[in-house]
Amino acid sequence: MKKKIIVTILGSTGSIGETLLETINLNHNKFKIILLTTNKNYKKVFKQAKTFNVKNIIIKDEKSYLKAKSYKKYRKYNIFNDFFCFKKIFKIKADYTMSAISGIEGLIPTIEIIKYTKKIAIANKESIICGWFLIKKELQKYNVNFIPVDSEHFSMWFGLKNLKIDYVKKIYLTASGGPFLRLNRKKLNQIKISDALNHPNWKMGKKISIDSATMMNKVFEIIEAKKIFNIPYTKLSILIHPNSYIHAIIVFKNGMIKIIAHETSMTIPIMNSLDENMMLNLTSPLKSSQLSLKNLNNLNMKQINPVQFPLIKILNKLPHNDTLLDTVIVAANDELVNLYLKGKINFTDIDKFLLRFLRNKNISKFKSIKSNSIKQINYLNKYVRLNINKNIYR
Repeated sequence: MKKKIIVTILGSTGSIGETLLETINLNHNKFKIILLTTNKNYKKVFKQAKTFNVKNIIIKDEKSYLKAKSYKKYRKYNIFNDFFCFKKIFKIKADYTMSAISGIEGLIPTIEIIKYTKKIAIANKESIICGWFLIKKELQKYNVNFIPVDSEHFSMWFGLKNLKIDYVKKIYLTASGGPFLRLNRKKLNQIKISDALNHPNWKMGKKISIDSATMMNKVFEIIEAKKIFNIPYTKLSILIHPNSYIHAIIVFKNGMIKIIAHETSMTIPIMNSLDENMMLNLTSPLKSSQLSLKNLNNLNMKQINPVQFPLIKILNKLPHNDTLLDTVIVAANDELVNLYLKGKINFTDIDKFLLRFLRNKNISKFKSIKSNSIKQINYLNKYVRLNINKNIYR
């Protein structure tokens, strides 16, 4: 009998984790999942554990953890409350780990699990933006294969296979423009939260949906691309592409151009990161394997408008070297999105407050301070969030 692929999922109850489980279910006999994690959604994680016969569960939120531990029906599972328990779980290395815990909170578990896996797929933007220097160090130390799972970065990774970055003249990442691409900016103060969450192409979590509507998500993706592929910002750019069919365009110095396209489904990068041969073995080919002439004939690409999407101006302020400014931007934006989702600020306040905050002398100094530890990143994350609230409510 062929050995099963051992899988672990950090953040199994989020949209990426759920998509991965749906993907595994297409050929479930090939995989064995040994760990699932959640923050608060213990009911969903135990439902997943039952479906896929998983014995190890991490529930990060203490109240949710204690509540889960109190139920007799969950006592057959090994339930943990933090990410320093991996030594108890892993008797051998996992073949594949998905890191999909959202926010800076995903950085520690991502770094901690690298030594226990042969391959890691990372869908956590904040971990890469704030802690790539730490992640990269661990990947090299333990000889772990890394694959980015964002559709844009996966497309870059796929298009650059076996090629030197020196061959590249320019890389374009595409942005749909979100739900307000054609809406006059003056009307954005009148929009409802439900409108901002209603992405025209993708089904995503609340935070990333708002980031897509403000274009902050694309700013993050440019920063990620620079770090992952060690490519200067001058070689990276954004194009508006409402259909989201093209995900990356790679222009080479020899005049050749690669255009990487796939349907608006995270199943494709996830499935290929999990097992590149899986697509070939499916009994019913995915719809996404078909060429869409309709999309190809309506690419409708154009330059991004900084008046409509002011947050892209941040890209002009970024230093080439990795600094703590990356953490400042992530933490400030995260807190502003939280305030918006709670109804405490308007939609246009997100970019207005963020751009103003980054001009503050006490904050702009982090542009010249190099990141050096998780402790430093976590401290700055808390410091920035407190300052955002002070600036808004003073």
